[in-house]
Amino acid sequence: MATAHPPEHPRIVVHAPALDGSRRVTSGDETLGVASHVDDVAELLRLADLYVTDVEGSDLVEWQGGGPDDWPGLHEHHEG
Repeated sequence: MATAHPPEHPRIVVHAPALDGSRRVTSGDETLGVASHVDDVAELLRLADLYVTDVEGSDLVEWQGGGPDDWPGLHEHHEG
């Protein structure tokens, strides 16, 4: 008799920042979109029906090239 395995949650990766500070978000081999803030990551996951309540602290989300507070190049232009 075969044992049913629960479906595995896909590996979610927030890639290292691009030159403009944006970060690509992928789930397995699928690109979910490009984020410019941690809230964008949460929204991309929600739109993909991947409900992760704490994208900053979840073991399901891998942050490459910096953590959830690293968005270089995006905030420097707003200083008047």
